[in-house]
Amino acid sequence: MTDSAELADPEFFAKLDGVDLRARSVVEGFLHGLHRSPYIGFSVEFASHHEYVPGDDPRHINWKLYARQHRLYVKEFDGDTNLNLYILLDVSGSMACASLGRSKLHYAATLAAALAHLAIRQHDAAGVTLFADCVLASLPPKASLHQEQEIFGLVNGITPRAPTDAGKAIHQAAELCRKRGLVAVISDCFDDVARIMDGLDHLMFLKHEVVLFQVLDPWERDLPLEGNVRFRDLETGETLTTLSDGVRDSYRRAVRDWLADLERECLTRGIDRVELTTNDPLDRALLDYFVKRGRSQ
Repeated sequence: MTDSAELADPEFFAKLDGVDLRARSVVEGFLHGLHRSPYIGFSVEFASHHEYVPGDDPRHINWKLYARQHRLYVKEFDGDTNLNLYILLDVSGSMACASLGRSKLHYAATLAAALAHLAIRQHDAAGVTLFADCVLASLPPKASLHQEQEIFGLVNGITPRAPTDAGKAIHQAAELCRKRGLVAVISDCFDDVARIMDGLDHLMFLKHEVVLFQVLDPWERDLPLEGNVRFRDLETGETLTTLSDGVRDSYRRAVRDWLADLERECLTRGIDRVELTTNDPLDRALLDYFVKRGRSQ
């Protein structure tokens, strides 16, 4: 029996055999933390209003309606609406980065499986698409337990495949998301921001709700190394040797600017962006997403 502390420990997830065990443990950890949010599933959608009575959650008050009616009304939510969850998983070469011993792809694949497991356990349909410089494999959404095993089988043990062209690949993936639903993009976003946003705009044009889980390695964010360092591009194999102290400040500034640019572009489109590093608890990713999703209702 595992306790909640273990379930919040990235090292615990890494030791589990198989993505199915990791995914179910992530979801268990997420369910332990549900006290942080009243929104418990993908299918929570606004249904109607009722007049406020003492005991109603004030967070659900519709203040815009109050400004017009001068009476308090509370939003009601429907948790039974079936939904199509499309998971777009980046398997490009840059996802192999693993400064802590587990790669971004290991982390991202477990997150993808956990999202699918959570959706299917509440009778929603889930599917997954693998992409790098193009779409590499895809399973359309279904709500069956067999589908869950198909998804686990597809993402279990995957290895980085090809160079990144996220913009092009997301455009291709959008054509496979045929019915309106929720699209969860899991990627390090190592591509030109404008190209990535162009792909996400395609999904938005098709009336999908989009959430971006950006997965980074702590090394990529902070460049904590000392002395002479040889960098190797995981996609091209090119190398560069430099003194880390001489580039650290400018590197961190460039990373901050890049992340701020991506966040700004997502905000202008109403896209939730959840930034994660591979030393973050995976159940936190689910909690952060559902908190954001709940606030947007």
